[in-house]
Amino acid sequence: MNHYETVFILNPVLSDTQIKETVQKFDDYLVSKGAEMILKEDWGLKKLAYPIQKKKSGFYHLFEYKVAGEVITAFELEFRRDDSIMRYLTVKLDKHAAAWAEKRIERVKSAKK
Repeated sequence: MNHYETVFILNPVLSDTQIKETVQKFDDYLVSKGAEMILKEDWGLKKLAYPIQKKKSGFYHLFEYKVAGEVITAFELEFRRDDSIMRYLTVKLDKHAAAWAEKRIERVKSAKK
């Protein structure tokens, strides 16, 4: 099981219901493939650095999870098939990045208190 982080940007014209359904679809896909979800974050609507599909903003989401490496190719194929996804990036975390991610999680939890 490798440790991964995926950030994806959803189309800004989607309703809240459509966004929740899309995020849940990808979450369910990973769990069905045996992934251990560590963290899911909704970063909200953010301005893009450059226009994508003539859009200047998008809804950002982050998944942090552990899964077998062969699942990632099929997971990214699902992103390419979904029209509501504007961009995505999956990164395999090494031990240093995983340690930094744990510290970031702790900071986020303490900031919410």
